[in-house]
Amino acid sequence: MIQKRASQMADVLRCAIRDSGLTSYRIAKDAGTTPDQVDRFLAGRDLRISTAGRIAAALGLELKPISQQKRGK
Repeated sequence: MIQKRASQMADVLRCAIRDSGLTSYRIAKDAGTTPDQVDRFLAGRDLRISTAGRIAAALGLELKPISQQKRGK
C-alpha cells in the first residue's frame, strides 16, 4: 500500500514538472538541487522525500499524506 502511494505521488510530481513549462535548470535552482537530479527523476529514478518536497514547493505545490479512507462508509 505504501509503495503504491509513493508511486502515485511520484507520478503526480512528474506530471507537475512536465506541465509547469519550466526547465529542469529553473526547477532545480528553485528547489536547491541539480538539473541532473530533476532529469533523472523525470526518467524514472526515485528521489528522497526531502528533495521531492523541495521540488513540489518550487512548483507551488505541497506534499501531504493521503488520509486513510474510512472503512464502511
